[in-house]
Amino acid sequence: MIKKRFNPITDRSSEIIAFLMSSPDMPKDDDLRFKIELSIEEAVENVVQYAYEGGIGWLEAGTSLDDESLILTIELRDAGIPFNPLEKADPDVTLAADERPVGGLGIYLCKNMMDSISYQYEKGNNVLVMKKRV
Repeated sequence: MIKKRFNPITDRSSEIIAFLMSSPDMPKDDDLRFKIELSIEEAVENVVQYAYEGGIGWLEAGTSLDDESLILTIELRDAGIPFNPLEKADPDVTLAADERPVGGLGIYLCKNMMDSISYQYEKGNNVLVMKKRV
C-alpha cells in the first residue's frame, strides 16, 4: 500500500486528494478517475470537516491495487470522533434540493460511484475503505 500521513489536516484537503489521485495505482480511464476522485473528495472532506473538534488532527491516506482482480483500494484512517458514515440513511434524491435535509449526499454519492465501501472502528481509529474495479 502506498500511504502517507497528513498532520495536521486543516486546510489540506486538496493536497490529500492530489496525493491519492497521483498514485500509480490509479486507472488512466477518465470516467473511472472521475468517479474515484469524487468519492475521495467527499470522504476526505468529511474527515477534515468533522473528525476532530477544532479541526486539528491527522489523516492517513493510501491506495493499493490487486493486480489479479484489478481492484483499487483506497483507505482513509483517522483518530477523530468515532463516526460510521454508512449508518446514515441515504437522502431522498427524488425530493428537490431545497426540500432535503442538509447532509448525507456525499456518502450517498460514494456508495453509488464505488463498488464497495466499508467502515470499522479499530484500535481508536476510524477506518474507511473504498474499492473500485479498474
